[in-house]
Amino acid sequence: MSRETIKALYDIGEMPPLGGVPRLMHAWTIRADRHGPPHRAFQREVVPVWTIGDDEVLVYVMAAGLNYNGVWAAAGMPQSVLGIHGHPFHVAGSDASGIVWAVGRNVRRWAVGDHVVVHCNQVDGDDEECNGGDPMLSPSQRIWGFETPDGSFSQYARVHRNQLLPKPAGLGWAEAGCYLLTLATAYRMLFGQHAPGMRPGGAALVWGAAGGVGAFAVQLCRLNGMEAVGVVSSEARREFVTGLGAKGVIDRSRYDCWGEMPDVQTLRYDAWLGEARRFGKAIWDCLGRRENVDVVIEHPGQATFPLSCYLVKRGGTVLFCGSTTGYKLTFDARYVWMHQKRIQGSHFAHMKQAAEANRLVERGKVEPCLSRTFAWDALPDAHELMAQNRLPPGNAAILVGAPA
Repeated sequence: MSRETIKALYDIGEMPPLGGVPRLMHAWTIRADRHGPPHRAFQREVVPVWTIGDDEVLVYVMAAGLNYNGVWAAAGMPQSVLGIHGHPFHVAGSDASGIVWAVGRNVRRWAVGDHVVVHCNQVDGDDEECNGGDPMLSPSQRIWGFETPDGSFSQYARVHRNQLLPKPAGLGWAEAGCYLLTLATAYRMLFGQHAPGMRPGGAALVWGAAGGVGAFAVQLCRLNGMEAVGVVSSEARREFVTGLGAKGVIDRSRYDCWGEMPDVQTLRYDAWLGEARRFGKAIWDCLGRRENVDVVIEHPGQATFPLSCYLVKRGGTVLFCGSTTGYKLTFDARYVWMHQKRIQGSHFAHMKQAAEANRLVERGKVEPCLSRTFAWDALPDAHELMAQNRLPPGNAAILVGAPA
């Protein structure tokens, strides 16, 4: 299609002729001098459409998922993403659904017009971990939309050809754009090569069970014959988590054992331990037996890590994929070494794991849990709500090219 038939810029929701690439696009950008709260950091700009390489694909974004990558990128914490990739501006967004709009000459699997979802793992593909190992351990591994400048909060996204997966046919654009980052993260935690032995009849404690990773962890436990005990921030979220298949739900607002672990042999430690034991009894009550959990799905970090390490059973595993409440993690080492517990970090997923997780959605085994959809203009508001933990249970999406 000739450039003359294509306008230089299209409004949000105004779709060009299929395969016609304009020169400019609308994007929500972050620049180094604006780091801070989402309302300040995210600004709408008109920028050039990305140029793609031989192994890359240009995707017309229909909807983009909302996750903490955007909050962190806006804040510039723990470091500015612009210092990671060196581009003068950053387009966040690490989840997307959309339409293949242009392909590089080495792209064989995808064609213009294909409906796709995008996973956020990028690798160069030329090292041993990418060829027979674990691509998530590759030195080139990076998260698209966080460690790269070309995420989904724009009309067009630039992705590697290996980031694309088929959009589940039964889902709308917003549903399809909201789930893959957190679902694939939970999938790798539970079923990846470094994950604990997941056994039917076992039990898991899931922090933030009404949020993205937590909601999917509960569903994956159910599919594997495990019992999940979900932790939520208020009673208002109990019904949602129970509906996902949790064996029981604990309202953390009823307990006071959060933050950095107190020094041992102090009154503060004694008080903390008493609350930790009370929390542990609540888990037993949920399970209907005096048995600690096999695994803890951990991502709050600083606020909950001491409790996670205390509560998991002898020989059990604390799996953590983030640290949203702070990066200084403390725990009572005695309970870890003497009870031979394991602490295992986990980070997103490689392409095969993301594809396996996506098939569960395609086959109706896992619910995307879309709870709120935001208009394009409300993107900063959406991130403010996420940062304040004021979103409803489940996942949220931003409409880009898709109609309201």
